[in-house]
Amino acid sequence: MDDLSNRRILLIDDTPSIHDDFRKILTPPAADANSLDDLEAQLFGAQAKPRQQPFELDSAYGGQEGLNKVCQALEQQRPYALAFVDMRMPQGWDGAQTIERLWQEDPRLQVVVCTAYSDYSWEDLLERLQGHNRLLILKKPFDNIEVQQMASTLTSKWEMTARALLQMHHLEDLVEQRTEDLRQAGAALQQEIDERKQLENQLVQSEKLASLGQLAAGVAHEINNPIGFVASNLGSLAGYLEQISQLLTAYRQSEEAIAAPELRKRLQSLRESIDLDFLQEDIPLLIKESKDGIGRVEQIVKDLKNFSRVDSDQHWQMADLQQGIDSTLNIVASELKYKADLIKHYQPLPEIECLPSQLNQVVMNLVINAAQAIGPERGTITLSNGVAGDRVWLEVSDSGCGIDEQHLQKIFDPFFTTKPVGQGTGLGLSLSYGIVKKHGGQISVRSQLGVGSTFRVELPIRQGPHRPDPA
Repeated sequence: MDDLSNRRILLIDDTPSIHDDFRKILTPPAADANSLDDLEAQLFGAQAKPRQQPFELDSAYGGQEGLNKVCQALEQQRPYALAFVDMRMPQGWDGAQTIERLWQEDPRLQVVVCTAYSDYSWEDLLERLQGHNRLLILKKPFDNIEVQQMASTLTSKWEMTARALLQMHHLEDLVEQRTEDLRQAGAALQQEIDERKQLENQLVQSEKLASLGQLAAGVAHEINNPIGFVASNLGSLAGYLEQISQLLTAYRQSEEAIAAPELRKRLQSLRESIDLDFLQEDIPLLIKESKDGIGRVEQIVKDLKNFSRVDSDQHWQMADLQQGIDSTLNIVASELKYKADLIKHYQPLPEIECLPSQLNQVVMNLVINAAQAIGPERGTITLSNGVAGDRVWLEVSDSGCGIDEQHLQKIFDPFFTTKPVGQGTGLGLSLSYGIVKKHGGQISVRSQLGVGSTFRVELPIRQGPHRPDPA
């Protein structure tokens, strides 16, 4: 069966006359059929029809015999494409049992149920056999053309399925081969990747802020306009609703003036069915909640812009450090809300000369490190700030596990981390250290095992005349 065509059919029925009828329909004498086609072509001048490969019909008079034939055909690698199965066979298995056993051996076998009446409904039979895509029914007495059409269609379907499976196996082989090629190529590149890993980690950390800035710019551009007109529409809708409510109130007051009692009763019934009182109370609340949601989205966009400073060049400028801290806390809120309570001890701060987005990155690193230092039990993170002379300071304290004394001198070194492999690059504190030093400031830490850690950042309010290049 190299060409995948399969015209083999098995008939399982306990009535010999049915087998005779099927043989006459599906396997007529080849000479008679061919001569009729040729005669038609001569009489009407039509082109002779292409002759299909004849069906090969085998017979079985019970379910067990049919199963044996299916098994033998599979062993000989000459499977049946289609089986016609009688539903009621008093001796041995009925049609449903027979089909179940056939499909256990050959799931690709197409089946037509032949029945005049059955102990099962068609829906029950489909549900039992799970054969929605490979089971048809042929009602007795059957039509010859219908039998021929079913045989042709289902054997063709078997052939198309076989071709699809062959193609799928071919594609799987190609994918497997391509995967193996990629695996070998990946293994060859692994050594070079390992050598470049530290540099890549540095680049990733450096590019995070730039990516966030691009995201914020896109968010601001794409969201601000829709937010504006949605908020405006909600305001207009609230005004319209107030006017409609006034009209409804006037209608209700005028109900008593309606002379016709039937009309008055119908209006009252309609008002009760739609629960007008509830709608008049609930709709304003829905509008208010929608306005609150729009306000939250606007604040998120604003915080994102403040965090990344997408609306300003990366130049030294006077900026509100407190605003940057709050924006950063909103950005990392999802990192904190399930792990720690946030406590704020703020004092009024003057504007400082700085690179705002880089200081925001320092705050983010310190807060995320504090959250990650807290164990499974919920803890606290405390932010404090203040002014000391010509400097401002910020402290981030956590109630986490603390840092061992032997590690305190290394935590600002590049790639040093006490986190498990895959959970930290050791670059966050190193980059923060560099940013603070660039600002002419200091960053320090004090810690106690089992109690927690406190990171302190001190920054000058004004930069000196020889401030460094922002890059």
